[in-house]
Amino acid sequence: MLSFTPQELSTAKLHGYLLSAVAPRPIAFASTMDADGNPNLSPFSFFNVFSANPPILIFSPARRVRNNTTKHTLENAEVTKQVVINVVNHDIVQQMSLSSTEYAEGVNEFDKAGLTMLKSDIVKPFRVAESPVQMECKVNKIIKLGTEGGAGNLIICEVVKMHVSEAVLDENGAIDQKKLDLVARAGGSLYSRAKSGFFEIPKPLSTLGIGVDALPKDVRESAVLTGNDLGLLGNVENLPNEKSILAFITQHNLSTLSTQEKHKKAKDFLSFNDVESAWKVLLS
Repeated sequence: MLSFTPQELSTAKLHGYLLSAVAPRPIAFASTMDADGNPNLSPFSFFNVFSANPPILIFSPARRVRNNTTKHTLENAEVTKQVVINVVNHDIVQQMSLSSTEYAEGVNEFDKAGLTMLKSDIVKPFRVAESPVQMECKVNKIIKLGTEGGAGNLIICEVVKMHVSEAVLDENGAIDQKKLDLVARAGGSLYSRAKSGFFEIPKPLSTLGIGVDALPKDVRESAVLTGNDLGLLGNVENLPNEKSILAFITQHNLSTLSTQEKHKKAKDFLSFNDVESAWKVLLS
């Protein structure tokens, strides 16, 4: 058996072991707002429920390992003392992943991920309309666990209002776990789906994906492509060049396809994670 003390490993190496060993972990899709009213949305898998009376959730935006900086979510929670925690089901997992891209301060991750801002009833941060369970919270306390890269910051949240979609309830009004279809985080690029186990989502670009808000209008409003499809399409830094698109059109006989047919064919490519081919179809 491999044995070591934490001090023997780099923070990045230890981080990888911990996240792979303690898995799957639920995901807090945390919506916050800065002092100027700018929204922010980001997922965190250091998260769980710790009390029912009072109803307490805790999540932890860790300091970045690579440069020891803090995340906008933590900074906003410190200033406003409010957060909305939305759950992540399989229908929005790709959009959730795209939102974790580190866009500059002031960029709206709701727009980039193609998610809808829904006004909260009590707190100022917006809810994610597409999430089946949304919890408006006040921040009771923030506990800083260290000052070096990788150190967590426990944000202790008290639920002040909870919203549950009727679509995920059973005949007795309780949440049906199969209908809810939650996803959880594991190590590396792995996630776990309640219905079917592990699956993989490539980590978002270390640069910047163009975002769902940059997609052509007919693609954003497609009746064929899902939110997850749009999330995959938005997580590219550059679109295919015209020469490669023309060659692709000839190779696949795309010149006579209708818009809906293009969307269906693009969806087929996306089902195999072939995002480049999907884009070539859509731009043909």
